[in-house]
Amino acid sequence: MKITIYSWSISHHPERRSTRTHGKAFGQFQYPTPPLARPGGAQAKLLAEINELEEARNIGILIDVYRDYQRGIMPSGPGARDLISLFTSVDGRLHELSENAPQIVDNDLEVVAMLSTRARTLHLGTANYCWFIDPAKALCLRLAGTPDADRPLAGMCDSARCPQATHHPCHRPVWDESRQTTKVFIGSLGRRQKTERARLEVSLARAERVLAEIDQVAAAGVARKDEI
Repeated sequence: MKITIYSWSISHHPERRSTRTHGKAFGQFQYPTPPLARPGGAQAKLLAEINELEEARNIGILIDVYRDYQRGIMPSGPGARDLISLFTSVDGRLHELSENAPQIVDNDLEVVAMLSTRARTLHLGTANYCWFIDPAKALCLRLAGTPDADRPLAGMCDSARCPQATHHPCHRPVWDESRQTTKVFIGSLGRRQKTERARLEVSLARAERVLAEIDQVAAAGVARKDEI
């Protein structure tokens, strides 16, 4: 199934989502002059276009995650429960609409409408999706001592502990690479480097836990598909 939003196609393949969606969206721009050298009005128009593309990209990603949910592939991570709750409410609303007016309900359009508000909170992390709903709950802002900031601090993200972060199958390669790299570093340490070893072992345990959670929900989705 394809959903066309703002004139480009969103792929429903989680493992290829971030590259294909992001690349197509921002590959449209050809700058005749450097963006920051444009006159004020033109620069404002450019920023508006970028914001529009980001919004369309985000709704496409969120729809992909919702379709995963429908196939039994749940999000994982600290923010998973809240996202699943949102999807459950969307399902309930769609069911209600189909009961009341089955001949006029366009499910795709209704899904876009119901998910658009949440999509505007999405920020793409290297190894997670950040749903920046409440700045007061953002771990990165608490760690930085800037709880009133209007954007998350990607450089301080600890998605394994942040209540607004989720992990998905498309993030697995990043976490697996982190696990393998950390193992190599631990193996290269001398016996006296106990402090560094302890720090890296915490990082390794975190990566392994995230991977186990991603694999668990993916396996549950496969089992559900086999049952159907």
